[in-house]
Amino acid sequence: MRIRELAYSRTRFGANRICVLLRRERWAVNRKRVRRLYRLEGLQVRMRVKRRKHMALHRGPAPVPTGGGQRWSMDFIHDELLDGRKFRVLIVVDQWSRESPLLEVGFSLAGTHVVGAFEDQIGEAGLPKSITLDHGTEFTSKGVKAWAFYRGVELDFTRPGKPTDNGHIESFNGRFRDECLNVHQFLSLEHAQRSIEAWRRTTTSTGHTVHSAT
Repeated sequence: MRIRELAYSRTRFGANRICVLLRRERWAVNRKRVRRLYRLEGLQVRMRVKRRKHMALHRGPAPVPTGGGQRWSMDFIHDELLDGRKFRVLIVVDQWSRESPLLEVGFSLAGTHVVGAFEDQIGEAGLPKSITLDHGTEFTSKGVKAWAFYRGVELDFTRPGKPTDNGHIESFNGRFRDECLNVHQFLSLEHAQRSIEAWRRTTTSTGHTVHSAT
C-alpha cells in the first residue's frame, strides 16, 4: 500500500527511487522486493514514444488549506532586462491568503538557490506543511528533495501537462505579469529586484523581502 501511495504522489519515480523513500521512512525492505511488488501493482513508468508524453497517475484532489502557512505553491516566471538579458523570478504563493511570502530574482536559479531562499524564510514565517510544484529540473533536484525531507515539507508534484493542478500559482503569475512585469522596463537585475519587491509589498501584508541572486 505504501509503495502504491508513493508511486501515485511521485508519478515519475521508478522502483529504485521509491525504495530510497521507503528506507528514509525506516521500512526494512530491499530493492528486489520493492521491484517485485512495484511490477505486481502495474506501476511501471511508461512513455508514449510517438508523442513524447509521460504517463501520469492521478493522485486525486490535494487537501484544501484551512489557514495561512499550511500549503504553498511554487513556480518560475521569465522576463528580460532592457539590454535583452533574460532573468527568472521564483514565485511562492500561500494558497490560503493568495499572498506571496517570497519572490526570488536571479539570472540563474538552480535547486541550491531554491533551498537557500526557503532557508531564509524559516526564522520569519516558518515553512509550510506542503508545497505544490511542477516537475521542473530545479524542483526535482536531489538537493531540493533532500532539503524537503529533512525539513518535513511534503513536495506535492502536479501531473505533467496539467497546469490546472496548480491553479493558485497560475492565477498569481498572470496578475504579476500584467501588473508588474509588463509595465516596467528593467535596467538591471537590481532595478528588477526593487520594482518587483515594491509591487509585492502592495499585494501582501507579510514582512518578507524579495531576494536577488546572480
